[in-house]
Amino acid sequence: MQRAFLNNFEQTLAMAISQKQTDAFQLFDAANSADPNLEFYGEREFPKELLYAIRMTETLQEYEPEASEALQLAARCQHICRWEIPRQDYESNRAGYLKWRQDLKNFHAQKAEGLLRQAGYEQDVLDKVEFLLLKKQLKKSEDTQALEDVACLVFLQYYFEPFIKKHAEEKVVEILQKTWRKMSSKGQQRALELSISEKGMELITKAIADGTE
Repeated sequence: MQRAFLNNFEQTLAMAISQKQTDAFQLFDAANSADPNLEFYGEREFPKELLYAIRMTETLQEYEPEASEALQLAARCQHICRWEIPRQDYESNRAGYLKWRQDLKNFHAQKAEGLLRQAGYEQDVLDKVEFLLLKKQLKKSEDTQALEDVACLVFLQYYFEPFIKKHAEEKVVEILQKTWRKMSSKGQQRALELSISEKGMELITKAIADGTE
């Protein structure tokens, strides 16, 4: 499955520095391959979270080539088995959304821990990956910030255009402002260099002009 995707599976493991990391990536991908939600890329369908995970790795490779092993692992498993906790199981208000997001973070951290143990990692690495998946010390921890930057860049590169089509301009601008605030200045600059439609760039410019730094 992975060999058919983008540059092929071996290249998605180019950052791997140990056999354990390669094993962990394979375990993450096997878990995400069970996603019943499919997404077209090119002329093929892929499990949604598998596609997302590989996009995270490829974007991290470009954004932070010297990323730590823990950051590489966290990027690959950020949405591990995300479909198991659907948004519709929570109230449709903001409180429900925030509860869902927090439960997801905890779920991803727990799921990743089990797979990392299976790959042979010790507790210190498990703790580092959990720290990143829980997005602790955003704006203070370089690795946490890099993970958030990469997640935002993946959203803007691959999911922003479909998002525009589904939501009113006011909602899109609001989401862009929240996204922009979470990013570092490096991430923001990289976002402005992405290949985005004219309409998309207009909305990003509007979001920034409305007071987002």
